[in-house]
Formats: sequence, C-alpha cells, structure tokens
Amino acid sequence: MTSFQDRAHFALRDAQLRRNLSVVTTTIREKRAAAVAELPDWDALTEAGAALKDDVLAHLDRYLLELERNVTGVGGVVHWARDATDANRIVGDLVAATGTREVVKVKSLTTDEIGLNDALAAREVTAIETDLAELIVQLGEDTPSHILVPAIHKNRAQIRELFAARLGLGELSDDPAALVDAARRYLRQRFLRAPVGISGANFAVAATGTVCVVESEGNGRMCTTLPETLITVMGIEKVVPTLRDLEVFLQLLPRSSTAERMNPYTSLWTGVHERDGPRSFHLVLLDNGRTNVLADEVGRQTLRCIRCSACLNVCPVYARTGGHAYGSVYPGPIGAILTPQLEGLRRAGSLPYASSLCGACADVCPVRIDIPRVLVHLRAREVAQRAAPDVERMSMQALARAFASPRRFERLLRLARRGRRVPGIDRLPGPLRAWGRVRELPAVPDESFRDWWRRERGG
Repeated sequence: MTSFQDRAHFALRDAQLRRNLSVVTTTIREKRAAAVAELPDWDALTEAGAALKDDVLAHLDRYLLELERNVTGVGGVVHWARDATDANRIVGDLVAATGTREVVKVKSLTTDEIGLNDALAAREVTAIETDLAELIVQLGEDTPSHILVPAIHKNRAQIRELFAARLGLGELSDDPAALVDAARRYLRQRFLRAPVGISGANFAVAATGTVCVVESEGNGRMCTTLPETLITVMGIEKVVPTLRDLEVFLQLLPRSSTAERMNPYTSLWTGVHERDGPRSFHLVLLDNGRTNVLADEVGRQTLRCIRCSACLNVCPVYARTGGHAYGSVYPGPIGAILTPQLEGLRRAGSLPYASSLCGACADVCPVRIDIPRVLVHLRAREVAQRAAPDVERMSMQALARAFASPRRFERLLRLARRGRRVPGIDRLPGPLRAWGRVRELPAVPDESFRDWWRRERGG
C-alpha cells in the first residue's frame, strides 16, 4: 500500500481536481455556516450529540442486544459479522437464496468499506448504485473521493462524457437537469424489477428496532420499500438508545452535511408489515475493527462520527489532494483517524500525518470529535511500533536532550549560526533530507534572544 504522501504528490499535479474541489467545498462550507447560525442552541445540540454517542459507546453491548431483541420482535432477522469477510458471506448467501442476479443499493460507506460490490460480483451478482454520485463513480469504474459527494472530483462536462459513453446517450447536454434525467431513466426500471435492496444505516434505535436512512434524492426510499427483500449493513456504533435521541442527530446531520434544515428524505422502518414494504428484512451488524477502536481511550471518540463530512470541507489538506490520496473510502480528517484504527497502523500508518493540525476539523465537528488530538495520539503509536529506531526518531531524541539543557541549547544555536555561513547549506543533510523536503527550515538569527538579553541587561 502506497503512502498518503506518495498519493498526494500525484494528486497535486491535477489542477482540474483542485478547481473542482474548491468550487464544491467552498459552496458547502458557506451554506453550512449559514444553516448552523440559524440555531441559537447549536452548541448545546453538539454537546448533546457527543454525550449521547459517548453513552452508547460506554454501554454498546447492552444497546446492541436490545436492538437485536427489538428488530427480531417485529419480524426482522439480525446477523452478526466479525469482519468484512463475514459480512460479505452473510449478504451473499441472503442474495443467493432469492435467486436474483441483480440488486439495487442505497449509498453506503459501510458496504464500500467491506468491498461488498466486488464480493457480490465474484458470486455473479450485479449491484446497481442508485445514488447519483455513486452511480457516476460506478459507471466510471472509479472510487469515491468524498463522504457526502462521492463524485466531487468530476465536473459536469466530465459527467456528460461518461453518461454519453456508458449509457449510450450520444446527444446529451451537460445541464444538471439533463444529467439527472438521464440517470433517472436508467435507474427507474432497475428499481421496479429488483427483488433485493441493500442499504447502509445512518442510525438504528435500540428501544424500537427502527432503522433510519437519510438521503436527498429519493433513491433510498425506492430501495427500502420496493424490493421484496431488504438487507441493511450497519456498523455497530450507529445505534442510538431511543427515538427521542434520534431527534438530536436529525438536527445535527443535515445542517452539517448538506446545509439543510432537514433531510429531503428521512426513511424509518421497523421490521416487516403485511402488504407494506419488503416481505423480509435482515440487519447485519458489522464490527470489522470497531471493538479495537473502542478499546483505545483516546481513539474511541472517532466512533462518534455521524459521517456528515463537515471536516472534509474545511480541511486545507483535503482541498488540495482530494479523497483518492487517502486510499480509503473514508477520506479527509475523519479518514485520517478512522482508517488507521480499523485497518491497523502498519497498513495505514501514513494517514495520521495527512494533516497540518490546524484544528478546523474539530471546530466544525457536530459531535465534538477532537480530531487533532487523535491524530497526534496515532502518530505517537505509529512511531512507537516501528521495529528499529529510525533517523527521525534518533534526531528528535538528540534535540530533546539538547533542549533539556540551557548550556547545550546555546551551543547548538552557535553551531547552527556557523553552519549557516557554509555555502549550499540551506536544507537538512543526508537521511534527514526527506523530513525537510516538506518543511521550511527557519532562518537562524545572527544573535539569539539569550545573547541579546545579556548584552542589553548585563546578565
């Protein structure tokens, strides 16, 4: 797996990508600020959201068992998946039992996380993405680059070319209405004929067994009501205690993600009902590393995330590199802390360094995840697990020893002033060159503050 730094270096060459990112993130960021400003109790809401999430994480075992009991009580079936392989097998077996070769899907980061589409394809089942942006990504054989707007890296001219080529529409305008109409006509028959729908879940209510999906296009409503079989794959952290608790998140999520007062489509279903919606409902509860995150006292706050994407839209690193540089379905600041915890630092150890630690992400988080703190925590863990001392660690240890003694520190400054006079010395030498490639070395003053103080104050 290549590092974030290598992927970012490649992404930075794409000027069109940066223009696309700038337009969309700036627009969303400004609209979000206006939507949040409308609520005088926004801070109280974010505090409530964080507290509710922490309560769930502290008693996750109890809430999950309550959820299972209540989903089962209203006619649903609950499956427990330890990892991606387990979840893909469960979903694949459920689809195979219906005999179908095609399913329709609601946009779902969780199913992207486990690679469900590829797993179904290996069993000769085609999964049709019905969210417009996810459809664009699927038709382009691409990968998502944003949590909320997966096709943010493409502009409408690029989308028109893709639709014209893949949907056989030679005469097609790049007008947004025309593009949406083309997607609608492509999807409508697939909605009507698919016997299986697959969704993720934004929330699930333990007290009632109710599952909630929020979206903006209506495709989710079609996927969760028309098919005879509905399969929902949900991360275990998505449970909330009661319907009243759901009220808090249905205020936080739309304003933080789409900058709307409420989601255009908020679908809630509780089990199965005769002549109303699917005849069978299956809920797959996915761990896939989440209990490992829960065990980390600092890192567990990552599981508060409600996938609003607000942190991506304010991040200066994401704005320049885009989502593909993160090498994960979770890009941006939240991906920089979630992916290494789910997949392990040995696989994704470069991601905690994908940040300037400016703190903008923490400022906008609606559930108060202290992303910079978790980033620093993960950086320390990544350094600690390295097999042997490297040049950077030994250099930092030497600097720490020098800074611990006023006398050694002054000697180091004098040495730096002398070294500055050597022609060609404008960057770190030897093995330290890579560390200095992305950092500007500060100029060494002709006179240190300590020397000035002695000269001016005589002490």
